[in-house]
Amino acid sequence: RGRAKMAAGARYFCTAGRGLEPFLAREVRARLGATEVDYVLGKVFFTTAAEPGELKELKSGERLFLLLKKRVPLSVCGNKGKMLHEIKTLLTEEPKSYLDVITTWRKLRSHEGKKDEVSQENPLPCKRKPEEEINIASKRQKTEQVREIVSEECQAGAGENCVVSKENNQDCQSESKASLEVSPTSSIEKPIENEKQNFSFRVSCRCSGAIAKILTSQEIGRAVGIALRKQFGWRADLRAPDLEIFLHLNDIHSVVGIPLFRLPLANREYIKTAGLRSTVAWAMASLAEISVGAFVLDPMCGLGTILLEAAKEWPEACYWGTDTSDSQLEGASMNIKTAGLNDKIELFKASVKALPLPSESFDAVISDIPFGKKFKITKDIQLLPDILQEMERVLRVGGIIVLLLNQDLRKRMDGIAKNVENESLNAISDGAGETATVKALNNGGNSSSLGTGVEEPVPSCGQMCFGSLVPDGIYEVSLGRTDAFIYKYRKISTAGN
Repeated sequence: RGRAKMAAGARYFCTAGRGLEPFLAREVRARLGATEVDYVLGKVFFTTAAEPGELKELKSGERLFLLLKKRVPLSVCGNKGKMLHEIKTLLTEEPKSYLDVITTWRKLRSHEGKKDEVSQENPLPCKRKPEEEINIASKRQKTEQVREIVSEECQAGAGENCVVSKENNQDCQSESKASLEVSPTSSIEKPIENEKQNFSFRVSCRCSGAIAKILTSQEIGRAVGIALRKQFGWRADLRAPDLEIFLHLNDIHSVVGIPLFRLPLANREYIKTAGLRSTVAWAMASLAEISVGAFVLDPMCGLGTILLEAAKEWPEACYWGTDTSDSQLEGASMNIKTAGLNDKIELFKASVKALPLPSESFDAVISDIPFGKKFKITKDIQLLPDILQEMERVLRVGGIIVLLLNQDLRKRMDGIAKNVENESLNAISDGAGETATVKALNNGGNSSSLGTGVEEPVPSCGQMCFGSLVPDGIYEVSLGRTDAFIYKYRKISTAGN
């Protein structure tokens, strides 16, 4: 039975930042040939027979788990003892399923061997070579990204109508952070020889929603740990276990899994200095419909994360990045060198308001417009019309613009589009005829470069045309503590016509 199940594929779930679930669902279908794909807030569930190396290539997910159990939400009552009994029953009711999944986990781990151990240790060289030069800004940004991942997963688990107490939310964050910071020499990398006698484990519990008002993650983790120790005779080890059991309880579902890799998938070994969250950068690039030989521009490239994610995934295209900051361009250049993409990405200093580039010379323009928080930029909202006009100018007819905006920039964008729409409608009422912009208002449909059949968000009523650009999708995503919006536009005519 176990061999047949392995041949058909194992069952997984992968956590995702809020808003990236549809991207991840499309990706597992396209990249892994996954079946039985479904998703809820913060998680995507799927079945695949892919090898660990293929699984590690997922770009829009955060942490990957082998699925042990997926059940409906636990019933919540005021009796703590009764609730803990239900939770322990959930974990111990089918002991054979544990052993089957652990056997699958061992096979997957054995395929990786020492290769995985080396690749996972690379992001932490400072522990072994303190004399090496360390980029302090990079370390701080990566730490902040890990904290945002943890915070984001907690928020996703809570659901829209759930309330998480401040105390329990802090418990969730500290517990989750601990599960991410396993020692590089952890025995979690070692093969398991005797599951009954010398097998060590720990439980990472995350609870949110109604259940978090009754029980803390520590209480649940302690009860589950005792139950598993009695059931299997395993030895508890909080610091360096052979196996980690991940338990997530909320108002949506009850999920139990085993993390397949020690570090999050979003940790890119080829990015030396972290900028935009890599999963969001990849999602933006996936919307740009990059084809072989395409010319792609990021006119506000910063540290080059979008260009790096795009060039890694679609290497047969040509990429350019511009920025006005010398320090940002220097960081981007170092990232490109680390990733081995010097022959794919060209950088030069230029202002997005006056790009020294021919009109209609690029197939795609992708950019994270600065929010004004990290680098204290306050003029972007006022400059947005000029920025959009210049991006529109250098884009070829049929090309794609993908932008990442915050709330203020989104409002400004919609205001610009509304003004353009009113001007176009006035032109029609004056007998000027139907312009390309007005035609675009009746043009519907979305597209995706992965094309796997997952339903795309429909452009909102507020996302209207401007100039020669037709709205082709708006996606609300989370950057941890900040909400953002990915806007996609398609150019249907020469700018100004």
